[in-house]
Amino acid sequence: MEGISPPVLTIDGPSASGKGAVSEFLSNKTGFNYLDSGLLYRLFGLEVLSQGISLSVLAEDLSESKRLVECLETKLGGWSKDNKTRALSPISFVGVSDARTEQAGAFASKVAKMPFVRKALLDLQRSFRVRPGLIADGRDMGTTVFPDALLKIFLTASPSRRAERRHKQLKDKGIDVNLATLEKELTNRDYFDSTRGESPLKLSEDSVIIDSTDLDVEQVSLLIEKKLGDILEN
Repeated sequence: MEGISPPVLTIDGPSASGKGAVSEFLSNKTGFNYLDSGLLYRLFGLEVLSQGISLSVLAEDLSESKRLVECLETKLGGWSKDNKTRALSPISFVGVSDARTEQAGAFASKVAKMPFVRKALLDLQRSFRVRPGLIADGRDMGTTVFPDALLKIFLTASPSRRAERRHKQLKDKGIDVNLATLEKELTNRDYFDSTRGESPLKLSEDSVIIDSTDLDVEQVSLLIEKKLGDILEN
């Protein structure tokens, strides 16, 4: 209906909790658009590095962040010709393997704490909210970007399980990394993301917590679908 915003399902949580896999699974099943906001910040970080922009400039100049977002947007895939569907997932980007390294993630975490960067990227993230609906994963999707989401999921898992998942993911891409080192990096990233001053990783009051430590993608997705069904029935 005209004037009614398309529904949004947000899935927030720490790195390697399964957000991306679950979001893509649900997007394919429901036909909803998909926003991988973590990938967006990684790609923004890579754009910063490729252009040699200093972090001090980003911290002080909103116009520079907006310029970089414009550069990034010209590279984004996923808009259909009629502008009615949009998606940002790993398969929609050339060179995404660079964005999936832990180094890229660590740098993304640094730029993500900057208020001007987050402000510049906010409208771009919200532009993915088109019909029939959106599944957005990240760290502040339900608290900051889409506070009116129909359903907010906070997906978590034990650090060791998350490290195992990320280790397999990177090995499948031909990237060699030590498992113990990876777990330490993920733990450090958790602390950094949850203590930053700007849009930290945290639970919203209306989030539904799901622990995916012993669950696979389909099992988590079924739990989310049930929650969504309960909401729609009421």
